Amino acid sequence: MKLELGKVFIKDIQFADITKVEDGVLYVNKEEAEQLVLEDDKLIDCCLEIARPGDSTRITPVKDVIEPRVKVEGGGQIFPGIIGPVSPPVGMGKTLALKGCTVVTVGRIVGFQEGVIDMSGVAADYCPFSQTVNLCVVIEPMEGLETHAYEKSGRLAGLKVADYLAKCAKDVTPDETVTYETLPLLDQIAQYPELPKVGYVHMLQSQGLLHDTWYYGVDAKQFVPTIMYPTEIMDGAIISGNCVAPCDKVTTFHHLNNPVIEDLYSHHGKDLNFICVILTNENVFLADKERHSDMVGKLAEYLGLDGVIITEEGYGNPDTDLMMNCRKVEERGVKVALITDEFPGKDGKSQSLADTTDSATALASCGQGNMTLNFPAMDHVIGTQEYIESQIGGWAGCINPDGSFEAEIQIIIASTIANGYNRLAARGY
Repeated sequence: MKLELGKVFIKDIQFADITKVEDGVLYVNKEEAEQLVLEDDKLIDCCLEIARPGDSTRITPVKDVIEPRVKVEGGGQIFPGIIGPVSPPVGMGKTLALKGCTVVTVGRIVGFQEGVIDMSGVAADYCPFSQTVNLCVVIEPMEGLETHAYEKSGRLAGLKVADYLAKCAKDVTPDETVTYETLPLLDQIAQYPELPKVGYVHMLQSQGLLHDTWYYGVDAKQFVPTIMYPTEIMDGAIISGNCVAPCDKVTTFHHLNNPVIEDLYSHHGKDLNFICVILTNENVFLADKERHSDMVGKLAEYLGLDGVIITEEGYGNPDTDLMMNCRKVEERGVKVALITDEFPGKDGKSQSLADTTDSATALASCGQGNMTLNFPAMDHVIGTQEYIESQIGGWAGCINPDGSFEAEIQIIIASTIANGYNRLAARGY
């Protein structure tokens, strides 16, 4: 598949009568976008707000972050199986992305794992979305709405607004265009036969109980490991639909902008041959973990890979899937490098991962989520701080009357995200 990704750089968002992009500014018809969200009768209110870098603004509870993208030519429609049809598949043709801006869905808490984005102050240093201009879609569910139904309505609200914004910019000339291409397997191997063949094992959160991810509209726990073209992910084939710990939640934005895929493409044809993505999930039951890690190992061997990079989403239970995948791929004669984050407790003295294997000899850490931070009071809160004490990373009594609070950095969206799209790392001594 060959994908041309056109990038339109957005420096500001402003409300206006017409939704359009002009001179690097995204103008948004606020009422039109809000009414689009309220077509869902499970949502009784919607309000759009803008958060800019440097503002004394806190956004919480954050449910998802999305970068607006639209198909310009060929290859189906963005977010297939959710917004667009499932066929034809995405990942080919031309796509336009609005860079530097996001759609952030915000609303009363579903579980307890929605996070915080600070646009300024000490916590802003830990979140990539403190550097983007964010259009916040603040939703209010009907009374008594079941949590899974609320999650679905919130997920669709953000995707519909992102889709609406991108389509209104469809005819804008991109500031930059990058081409990505992966050939069919035998052709890809023959293109660079002298280079090591490398794949990416992409683990999706799929534990259920609001820990779900969607692949072409299918709940990830319903499929067995498969292979896909990397460019499909750039077109929204994978959608976040979960409420895992904010620090390592892979938002829809992070799927669209997966840094492992970007880096592998940047090395492709130079010092490695990037073959494909092996897609797998994170299961609850031991038999499922064993079965799917066996399949990941078989796929890596069958594809003739020399090495793979493996990333996970979440921590604790998924660490077992991570280590099983590592061990079984290594047993097939394929070298493995892992990327993950750590949770060693506030004092840093506990075991960083819930599981290990002797095969895990190459590991990159994206930091540890148990470190505590003092979050200053902000002039403006988009959403509500009502749930800070029950959000993961917070605790009873952690919030002060003035709105400041102390919490572990795992309350911050993407602070230790385990695919590397963050600013933290760990150094071994």
